[in-house]
Amino acid sequence: MSDTKPHKSAGYFISLVAFFLCIAGAYLLLINRQAVLDQLSVWQYQPTSDIVSFAERSGLNDTGKFYFYATHPSVLEATTFNKECDRKEQSTAILGCYNGHSIYIYNVPNKDLDGIREVTATHEMLHAAYDRMDQTEKQKVNSLLEQEYAKLRDNKDFSERMAFYARTEPGERDNELHSVIGTEVADISPELEAHYSKYFSDRGKVVALHQKYATVFSDLQTRADTLSAQLTQLGDKIESESVMYNKSITQFNQDVSEFERRAKSGAFSTQAELNKERNALLGRADQLDISRQAINDEVSNYNSIRDELMSISSQSEALNRSIDSSLAPAPSL
Repeated sequence: MSDTKPHKSAGYFISLVAFFLCIAGAYLLLINRQAVLDQLSVWQYQPTSDIVSFAERSGLNDTGKFYFYATHPSVLEATTFNKECDRKEQSTAILGCYNGHSIYIYNVPNKDLDGIREVTATHEMLHAAYDRMDQTEKQKVNSLLEQEYAKLRDNKDFSERMAFYARTEPGERDNELHSVIGTEVADISPELEAHYSKYFSDRGKVVALHQKYATVFSDLQTRADTLSAQLTQLGDKIESESVMYNKSITQFNQDVSEFERRAKSGAFSTQAELNKERNALLGRADQLDISRQAINDEVSNYNSIRDELMSISSQSEALNRSIDSSLAPAPSL
């Protein structure tokens, strides 16, 4: 009778293969731990309609959406947002944050700033993507980012922005550049654009959204600067003309008094001579009246410009309040 039991050598071989497969699986899990965690996180997350819209409007591709959803992004009202996102400087509002696990986005209530939540969400997603790069890729990307930074450093607003990050997040300049350039700068090197294409099907969409709401602020500032310059110029003109007018009035009154004294003393030999001098004074009075009216018109124009400037200031203040979660209205009872 033949022996049908499996040979010990075959069983040993199978066990050995299983052992090595387990070792290999554990190794692969170790080196791909973040990818596995991200996949599990994505499977466990159900994005809201707002979050889906953010991803679509920002031009994210499947990889960008994957990293975005892996962070379980959420849109929060002021009170909850302030608990999740620490304000680094009280004078500067923050719109979103990424804490290494989750993304939080402030639900900016101002409808005039359409796109600001999408850009914020994408900015934070790029932080998550940056965290997931290996050191070799980071070094390559950092070099490209620094080249772009060199082109932008003369921009006053951009330099102030990076100075803020230097104060509040020292050592994270390239990380911040990765998010800022990726969402706000249209023209970049082909090499850096190729890097961002890993996350975007059309990066131009998120840049356009940024330009859209940034223009709301910049247009108000430009108009305010123009009006302020007009006020300064017109104020100087009114002051100068008022000084000249007052001097002319003083001289005119003196000349009228002198004319009346001479008329009473019989200094004019003929009526025609007296009428001629009186008519000259009347002409000067008419010119002074025209000058006075012109100054009044300029004052009225000055007040109108000042009122418009105050209105723009109020609009700017309202915009800034709307993006500052710490200034949200207190809840009513």
